[in-house]
Amino acid sequence: MQNKVAFYLEEGEFAERAKAIAKKLNLPILNEITADFPFVLCLGHDGLSLRSTETKRMKPLRVDFTSRQALYRFRAASRKVEAIAKAVGLKRNITPIVLDVTAGLGQDAFILVVLGCQMTLIERSPIVCALLEDGLNRAKKDARVCHAVERICLIEGDSIQYMRTLKSKPDVVYIDPMFPKRKKQAAVKKGMAILQALLIDAVDVKLLFDAAIETAKNRVVVKRPRLAEFIAETKPSFSVQGSSSRFDVYLL
Repeated sequence: MQNKVAFYLEEGEFAERAKAIAKKLNLPILNEITADFPFVLCLGHDGLSLRSTETKRMKPLRVDFTSRQALYRFRAASRKVEAIAKAVGLKRNITPIVLDVTAGLGQDAFILVVLGCQMTLIERSPIVCALLEDGLNRAKKDARVCHAVERICLIEGDSIQYMRTLKSKPDVVYIDPMFPKRKKQAAVKKGMAILQALLIDAVDVKLLFDAAIETAKNRVVVKRPRLAEFIAETKPSFSVQGSSSRFDVYLL
């Protein structure tokens, strides 16, 4: 994945910080965009973003928990409405501690912390983790969402190894494996399309699922496409249907 990405350095007030991020991620620094790298990271007033150099019409990808869409979800979210809230067992007097072992862009985690959950997020991709960390840092400075995102702890690393070292079990382990690529690529959301292009070294979902079963105190929740097969060919205790996906719940 790293050899697909470079850091495009634009001179200005963010230059020194951009150099520090590029050094941390061990990325080459470009002064002009070339075809040698299909993706470039950029830093500006809107934060850290990932751009495609091959598909010009694709907007830059950034994590933004203060966008109009995110704030709408923030205000509309409720334990009764959100399928993911039902899946993790959120109730009036029950607020589980959740370990998300496939953090991605943090969209599902955002809903759960808005509803009161304490969350630890594990992300194995340094690039995706950097985007997510940047989004969280900006959100912590915004009074509208800072109280929610402060309940998120982000860790870069291998989820299976992390779970094996845990001494205190979380109530819930949440897994969102990469959705299978669709035949009609136009139907894939921008964020998912970029993640699919970057994360070529797919995680072994069977090992991940087995580790989650060993780690969770009460349940494991797996997000799947609405008509997809069960993870590791293992039937769940029950499923909660969403609009385009479902949440398979394994009670322990």
